[in-house]
Amino acid sequence: MSWFGSDSESSSFEETSPSGGLDGVSSGGANQDLQEFIMAEKQKQQITATMFEFNDICWEKCQSDKVDSKTETCLTNCVNRFIDVSLFITNRYGQLLSKSMEGL
Repeated sequence: MSWFGSDSESSSFEETSPSGGLDGVSSGGANQDLQEFIMAEKQKQQITATMFEFNDICWEKCQSDKVDSKTETCLTNCVNRFIDVSLFITNRYGQLLSKSMEGL
């Protein structure tokens, strides 16, 4: 697929129509696809921000002048919770994505 409408490739998506939409695709459908893509990217951004925030809180909570068994336990629990939260968020995102794909 070419975004510039090159003659070397054959596709119904190559050239734009006078209304600004893509030939073969209604501009409403393309707009909805774009909105869904933007929504998915925003969700990814929120997930990443949440994970980084959780990571910052965890490291500050476990911070110590020396690495002893208490600090090690705290860090281990922190990492385990981080993994749990990451897996939960990933699974939830997958569920939301599959639900949105069912509607297509």
